[in-house]
Amino acid sequence: MRRPGLLWSLAGVLLSTIAATPVGATAAEPAATRATAAAFETALRAAVSGDGDLQKFYLGRNWRPLWMDGGKPSADAKSFADRLKNAADDGLSPDRYGAPAIEAALTAAESGDGPAMARAEALLSRAYGGYLADLHRPADGVKMAYVHDGLAPEKHAPGQWLWNAGKADTLSKHIASSTRMNPVYEELRAAYADYRDTWSDLPTTRVAPGPMLRAGATGARVASLRERLGLPASPATFDESVAAKLRAFQSAHGLPVDGAAGPKTVAALNEGPGRFERLIRANLERARAIPADPGRRFLVVDTAGATLRAYEDGKVAEQMHVIVGKPDMPTPAMAGRISHAVLNPYWNLPPDLAQIRAERVLAMGKKYLVQDRLEAMSSWEADARVLSPDEVDWKAVASGKQQLRMRQTPGPHNMMGKIKFMLPNRYGIYLHDTPEKLLFANDQRRFSSGCVRLADAPRLARFLFDGKAPDPDKAGAEERVDLPKGVPVYITYLTVEPKAGGGLAFRADPYKRDGTLMASLSSSGGGQTAQGLK
Repeated sequence: MRRPGLLWSLAGVLLSTIAATPVGATAAEPAATRATAAAFETALRAAVSGDGDLQKFYLGRNWRPLWMDGGKPSADAKSFADRLKNAADDGLSPDRYGAPAIEAALTAAESGDGPAMARAEALLSRAYGGYLADLHRPADGVKMAYVHDGLAPEKHAPGQWLWNAGKADTLSKHIASSTRMNPVYEELRAAYADYRDTWSDLPTTRVAPGPMLRAGATGARVASLRERLGLPASPATFDESVAAKLRAFQSAHGLPVDGAAGPKTVAALNEGPGRFERLIRANLERARAIPADPGRRFLVVDTAGATLRAYEDGKVAEQMHVIVGKPDMPTPAMAGRISHAVLNPYWNLPPDLAQIRAERVLAMGKKYLVQDRLEAMSSWEADARVLSPDEVDWKAVASGKQQLRMRQTPGPHNMMGKIKFMLPNRYGIYLHDTPEKLLFANDQRRFSSGCVRLADAPRLARFLFDGKAPDPDKAGAEERVDLPKGVPVYITYLTVEPKAGGGLAFRADPYKRDGTLMASLSSSGGGQTAQGLK
């Protein structure tokens, strides 16, 4: 616990000094301590001069320190300094926050020298606000549309983070809560740290192109392979140690795990860790777009992996395959709140699909409408009426000269299936059931026009309705059922993801978003613009 009141006032200094003074100590020590406290305040005033936020912060505290305790750096100061040293695990640069200077300043402050403590104090406070502002703010290149209020990450300025720390009951708890991120981010951050520990410091020896290298191979290329994997180059033999390390490399880089060095594996080895690290950092930024505390229950739809995960109390409670938008009709990155379900829904066809259906009507006759259970509607309004086929100019619709609202009637044939989950938004995106279950067996599940099709909609319904899901078979057409409480859903795009058994899964980039984001991060020096307490 931090001491309440003016820690560096005379009373506070005397209390801490008397408690630490052994019997027989001289009366001169309190005077020396008073001098140290005065030197601290004078040095701190100088250290924060020109920094308006820091000056206001310490003036509001009567120049009482946040990071010093009992005349030396507190355990919280050392703990936060360690976090800064490892800022690279967040895809951030420790140098940006002065981590080396802070480490040296803390060492000097252990002496109890007032100016040394003041320097460490100012450096830590400046770094604290800047680091937390960066940690919670996704880079400018990350595109996430927040269609409902209360779903975006906190946007505190550096000074506000510091003020919050100063008002906290205990600094240690504030640091713990402020640096805690959402589970998607935390898993990826831990996997990134493991990746860097395992693969980033190996030799960058190039393996020459050639035939596949497998167990029993010998020669110069094998020697290069051994060296690249961090093994002794000699003997230049492809033995089990090479195969084992190669399997680990393949698993960590999303390659087929066969323990042989074929063209794809050699290309990944020769690419070095740089591009893979940049890709992981780009995905950390995407994960940063989900707030640190998304709530007790929330959904994450990953359009790169075409999966859905339902989280409860920070852990995955449900997981399933989904089908997402085609590359030319990508599902947008967005966050919304599912408010209700619609049982036995109609399916309103997008205009392009209505045009295709009109062509089929011209080719097959009006019987096609009955066969595909389609209705033509007078408008997109709620009170629209069903049109007779004779009222529609099918040639104009098929040519694109005229738009027509078409809908498919409810039932097992309906492309919405038996239930859809609504998060009202301007993009017209929602999650829904589907009768086309065979498509979920594909590795690349991008077949929709943007909406998210669910492999197991009833299972998701049970999650969203707290185990008391409504039964579509006992409901009428287009029947709305409100959720007990709205559930956030974050539709993101993770081309790198931690694997359940450890390591990372590197995925394809079907929507071609990685290059733009990585270029943006490179041009901005890592994705964050300069932050400071100015």
